[in-house]
Amino acid sequence: MDLRDLLIDIHALEEELLAFERKYGIRSETLYASYAAGEEPEQEEWVMDFGEWASIYRTWLTRQAAYRNEVQRLLQQDNSLSSIIQVAA
Repeated sequence: MDLRDLLIDIHALEEELLAFERKYGIRSETLYASYAAGEEPEQEEWVMDFGEWASIYRTWLTRQAAYRNEVQRLLQQDNSLSSIIQVAA
């Protein structure tokens, strides 16, 4: 994925994460830490949401890392923010 595609994907994932955060009243990082530690949802109807939410959060983390790596790669080539903006535009 190029820088623009990564950013578009990150924003779309963030919208999905925000919907879950608003629904359950906690941040995604809080849910993910508990989910990754094996904590089971209290209510049966939460099971599907929590699985999907954790999956979206994992994908978001992966895209964030890919974005940072791509920015670093571009900075090593030219070392300027304006060059990154031109590539992403």
